[in-house]
Amino acid sequence: MSQYESDLLRLLEERGHLHQVTDAGALDALATKEIVTGYVGFDPTAPSLHIGNLASIMLLKRLQQAGHRPIVIMGGGTAKVGDPSGRDETRTMLTDEKLASNIAGIKGSFERILRFDDSETGALLINNDDWLSELGYIEMLRDVGPHFTINRMLTFDSVKLRLDREQPLTFLEFNYMIMQAYDFLVLNREHGCRLQLGGSDQWGNIVNGIELTRRIDGKEVYGVTAPLITRADGAKMGKSVDGAIWLNEEQLPAYDFWQYWRNTDDRDVGKFLRLFTDLPLDEIARLEALQGAEINDAKVVLANEVTAMVRGEDAARSAETTAKQTFAGGGAGEDLPTLSLGADGMALPAALTAIGFTASNGEAKRKIAEGAVKLDGQPITDPALVVTVSEGSEVKLSLGKKRHGILVH
Repeated sequence: MSQYESDLLRLLEERGHLHQVTDAGALDALATKEIVTGYVGFDPTAPSLHIGNLASIMLLKRLQQAGHRPIVIMGGGTAKVGDPSGRDETRTMLTDEKLASNIAGIKGSFERILRFDDSETGALLINNDDWLSELGYIEMLRDVGPHFTINRMLTFDSVKLRLDREQPLTFLEFNYMIMQAYDFLVLNREHGCRLQLGGSDQWGNIVNGIELTRRIDGKEVYGVTAPLITRADGAKMGKSVDGAIWLNEEQLPAYDFWQYWRNTDDRDVGKFLRLFTDLPLDEIARLEALQGAEINDAKVVLANEVTAMVRGEDAARSAETTAKQTFAGGGAGEDLPTLSLGADGMALPAALTAIGFTASNGEAKRKIAEGAVKLDGQPITDPALVVTVSEGSEVKLSLGKKRHGILVH
């Protein structure tokens, strides 16, 4: 039985999204009697978000599902400074043009997952550059500066860890927590926003915003963080051996996105179904209880549900069909990456690298030597092999059991 009365906190708790809450009793009471506006910030440092960000997007989705109003904050202003949380080095400075381009690329992910309309619970997407870039420096120092002490700022992990490792923390980055706190103040004033949500690494930044809003305007606002999501093997969610698992098709084909979820560790299936799908909890309990080879059925459900939410129903169906053709029938599905070799063919290591299976020809040669590379299902151990494909035909290239592609003329 949940300790909470509100649909919001009960939903977050039962789905595994709840880690820390400021004044849980007061937030619970507020959420039972009125629509709560809450936000999550996303700094547009790349043209796509990745599945590490998906946990935070799901916080906004759950907020909306519980009858409240989500705000997506695009950090066009804060990204010019860079969040030092969890980083050992200074971020690369991004131009206004690059930030605008990244924001344009990211927006589609939110539009698929959240409902944007004119209703009381319709999502909003706002760029904090709208107010941060308008601030006068002296104004900011006078109005906001007195509410932050250097002593306190030095205790936050984002600062402390960098200094403990003797890595430089620039004055620019040192201001990040002040700017994020100011976001909460502005959103409360302009949109009646009472809640900030985020990952557990954002706890310090969230608390700063709560305290600033209380000190300047005397308003009570709240914070919720989600646990850091790790896989059963201890790795951080969102990374694979081949790099980040991007939400956008341009950065990662739908088949590879689907395959990442299909390859989930048996121990993580239930957790990921609760966090990243809308399946009923009793159905999730049934799926995670499957044993032996049957657990693979649950993984297909997981892959289909997440891919449909992030990429669309057609992408999920197409990826599953490709997987069935590739693995069950030994054929090659339409979604597999394709590489054209030309009339003269291509050395096998170069083909592995060109199609994106290996980072270098040296790595490709090692994989060939290990017997991990196959052409049309036949192991190849000769790193000097030049692969040729006759016009109108194709060859299936495989690296291990999970990476497959098509070589054409």
